[in-house]
Amino acid sequence: YFIWSTAGNECCERLAYYGIAKNLITYYTSELHESSVSAARQVMIWQGTCFIIPLLGALIADSYWGRYCTIASFSAIYFTIGHLQPHSGMTLLTLSASVPGLKPAESIGPSLCSPEAAVQYGVFLSGLYLIALLGTGGIKPCVSPFGADQFDDTDPIERVSKASFFNWFYFFIYIGSFVSSTLLVWVQENSGWGLGFMIPTVWEWELGPQYMLMGIAEVFFFVGRLEFFYEQSPDAMRSLCSALALLNTAMGNYLSSLILTLVAYFTTADGKGGWIPDDLDKGHLDYFFWLLVLLGLVNVPVHVLFSVKHTQKKAAV
Repeated sequence: YFIWSTAGNECCERLAYYGIAKNLITYYTSELHESSVSAARQVMIWQGTCFIIPLLGALIADSYWGRYCTIASFSAIYFTIGHLQPHSGMTLLTLSASVPGLKPAESIGPSLCSPEAAVQYGVFLSGLYLIALLGTGGIKPCVSPFGADQFDDTDPIERVSKASFFNWFYFFIYIGSFVSSTLLVWVQENSGWGLGFMIPTVWEWELGPQYMLMGIAEVFFFVGRLEFFYEQSPDAMRSLCSALALLNTAMGNYLSSLILTLVAYFTTADGKGGWIPDDLDKGHLDYFFWLLVLLGLVNVPVHVLFSVKHTQKKAAV
């Protein structure tokens, strides 16, 4: 029961997170009237924050409350208080996209040309960062270690089952991501942003073959990463080490924001539209993706070097 409820909790949390994250760049450009580069940069910064705050949640779990109490407490904040009070993440974000006084006006954007626009923008950003602080910060680093803790390492059968748990755990993550990337994106673009943000609050087929290939690669990588950080960490630091696993995602998002800024600066220096203009059909987004491919290729030998030099922790008998 605990194992399935843990995986289910993660599925709902990821549905809520990806329900916002998957189409957030479109919301920035179409509703907040940001440029494509500015929108992508701000989304990367928010996603980076979502994955670096778990270090704080992990510290609370390992040092003070324990994993179960931390998950229960932050889940209550994320899903219950956030729905009942207009001061917390998910509801605040929904209100910012649906209530007339809080919805973005035509003048909103980088200049924030009126006090009303500044308030509307502030409400929107408050909702986003409350989600990062109160939601993913407390839940994300604790869920997978808590589920794995339910298995007895001294039992050979349960030790094998624990490896299976990480596969199922990541499967549930992608169930939430799949629903968010398809149904919720469609709702947001065709039925309104208020309804699109409300669905993950209560509960493009920011290319199918490419996404499928990326998904397969992520499954092989992230499942192994979850199990690696759990198995190789000290027993009293498993939440913290799970948060460290998320830290590379956070740093990747921050680095993406920096790369976007640099690419936009250097490719527009000659007065042209650059690689990532507001009208992407007039840019060279393919050049940007090839740059990311090259950076990934540089990372491969570095990863292999550290993998070879790593000393495995001895399994418990």
